[in-house]
Amino acid sequence: MIGGGKIRLNSWQQTAVAVGSAVGALLDPRRADLIAALGETTGKPAFERVVERMKKSPEGRAVLLERPRVISAEVGHAWDLPANTFGAAYARFMGSRNFSPDDRPPVRFMETEELAYVAMRAREVHDFWHTLFGLPTNLIGESALKVIEFEQMYLPMCLMSVVGGTVRFTEKQRKLFFQHYFPWAIRAGMQSTDLMCVYYEKHFQEDLEDVRRKWGITPAPAAPIQNVP
Repeated sequence: MIGGGKIRLNSWQQTAVAVGSAVGALLDPRRADLIAALGETTGKPAFERVVERMKKSPEGRAVLLERPRVISAEVGHAWDLPANTFGAAYARFMGSRNFSPDDRPPVRFMETEELAYVAMRAREVHDFWHTLFGLPTNLIGESALKVIEFEQMYLPMCLMSVVGGTVRFTEKQRKLFFQHYFPWAIRAGMQSTDLMCVYYEKHFQEDLEDVRRKWGITPAPAAPIQNVP
């Protein structure tokens, strides 16, 4: 499979992994492996729909055919691009947080190589979406991006992540999220192009604002000064 061994599960095993992953991720949201397992065991129908949409899109078909990976060996040139470009913005996002594109957990529970690739692609373009929508990586920013991901892919894991995130909000964070970020995220996810059909790596050298306009992306509005996320 994409970066890991394929594990076949029967129905009850799939349910057990999904429930266990959901509980574990709620208790410790830093467990990327549990969040990934939850997405895979509950997301097959959603990923199948994504595959069909990608096959109807020229760029989506190219992604499925060439199967680009968002790993250091493939996207490292973004660090050398002009400051105004999408690629440079992505590099700044990653560098300022000391993130590595190689840190994503492997896909383990998808039945076909094609579905496994699309699940991995969804995982790997997450930081492209952070860059394009201008969202931070704190709890509010991640929850807002999960709303957009749900609008784009209808993955149950995204909805569960939003619910789990809001449970951990302080009262001030909860008010800020539902009054400020949530309505924007709903609109942004619906107004954007089909973001799983974009071959992002081929647009690295384009101006950041140009690709945002081309893909119908509205960056997150600035938070009110009196509220602290």
